[in-house]
This record gives sequence, structure tokens and C-alpha cells, in this order.
Amino acid sequence: MPQLLVKPAGTAGKVHDVTPRSAGWSYVGFGLYRLKAGETAQEETGDREVILVLVEGKAEIAADGKDFGELGDRMDVFERRPPHAAYIPNGSHWSAKATTDCTLAVCSAPGEGGHDAQVIGPAGIALTERGKGANTRYINNIAMEDRDVAGSLLVTEVFTPQGNWSSYPPHRHDEDDFPNMTYLEESYYHRLNPAQGFGFQRVFTEDGSLDETMAVSNHDVVLVPRGHHPCAAPYGYEMYYLNVMAGPRRAWRFKNHPDHDWIFQRDAKVE
Repeated sequence: MPQLLVKPAGTAGKVHDVTPRSAGWSYVGFGLYRLKAGETAQEETGDREVILVLVEGKAEIAADGKDFGELGDRMDVFERRPPHAAYIPNGSHWSAKATTDCTLAVCSAPGEGGHDAQVIGPAGIALTERGKGANTRYINNIAMEDRDVAGSLLVTEVFTPQGNWSSYPPHRHDEDDFPNMTYLEESYYHRLNPAQGFGFQRVFTEDGSLDETMAVSNHDVVLVPRGHHPCAAPYGYEMYYLNVMAGPRRAWRFKNHPDHDWIFQRDAKVE
């Protein structure tokens, strides 16, 4: 099985290039460019649809014969404001020219047409609170199923305050059993504030066949092929992650770990 913790390949250029082949799965792809002002990136989408997310910084984006102009106004990801993002269908070409130093995420999954190249953020994205107490986190839903902006991709951002837990109570979405559960592969692109910080993520199945706990650093990616996948931010360090999910159906249905579902049930009763 491929390593679940993927370290960036340097600090400039394309530092992540997770493909279904490298991840050992079938759907999710994740790339990340760290560009200096004036530098460019471009790719063909092939048989995959793409959502570009300006994690931070600004860039001129063009795709599928359309010029979207300069996108981006979040210069530091931890500003928490909704990101600029664009959808690119399969069978297309996209390009980005950084107008400031920028971090550009390339989220991909199998594409079947049906959606045109278009800007999908920040309009339509609003920061929302989820969870209670030390399980509180803040969400920017870029392309979840309530937004008909993609054919198979599900993309969201999460900000976890220092000392808090996230993707918790532990839950899984590794069975194709709609409407009870959907099979979704998932990647986590992590950032820490301050940048020298660290966080933790555990990926584990109920039968113990998979059980890995990883210390994540700034710009690391964690792959979640199956099982539960909670993470935690130590005191003093805020955690951000960008999730990419995809599977046979564009829907997010999960099941909490039976040992820990009581936490979810208790908190659901708290007003």
C-alpha cells in the first residue's frame, strides 16, 4: 500500500502530484503549485475534471478558451475568507500566471462533461461553524453536493483552532451503500499556523487492518483510502486543511465509529 503521508517535493514549483496511480486508488488526484510572481503553470485535464483553488495569493487564470482574469484576494490562508476557485471540465487546458506569490491547488477526479469552465468562488461560499467545544471548526464548502458545480468532485476547506479536534468524532465513507454511506477517497492538504507547527492525523479501520497515526507538517498531504481519519491541532498551532473527495457517486454520506458515536449524539442534543 502506498504511504499515506506525502511530503512536498521541495518549496517551489509543483510540490505535490498525487494521482490515482501513485495513491493506489481510482478517483482522487491532487496537485499543488507554489509559484513566485510572474511564474506560470499549465496542464491538460485529459479525462479528468479539475477545480483550481487559490489557497493564497493571486493569479491570472484561463481555461477552455475563457479568460477569467486575476483571481485571488486571500494573501494568507489563515485569513479564513472564502477562496477564489474555478472549475475546469475534462478535455480542456488551463493556465495560471502568478501575479503575486501564490499557492494553487489542483483538485481532480474523473470527468464526464455536463459543466462548463467557470469561476465558482468566492461567490456562493460562506464560512460556517461546525461542532461543539474543543471539536469546533470552521468550514468553507467550495464544491460540496449542495452546489451543482462539478460532476464528481467534492472539495472543502476546514480551519481547526489551536487545541481542537477535526474530522471528529471519527467517521468513515468507504462503502458504496447509498443512502447509508458513499464510497469516497479523500486527500488532506495540511497547513499550520505558525508554519513551524505540527498536527496529528490517524487513519484506521474498525478491524485494525489499517491503523496509522501521522505527525503532519506544513504543506503535507495525507491520503485516506478507507477507514476513519480524525485529526488534531496542538495548543499554539492552528490547522487548515483542503479536502478533495471523489467516488462513484457525488454525495457525502458517512458513518461514525460505533465506539465514539455517543459524542456526536450527545452534542446533537446540546442547543
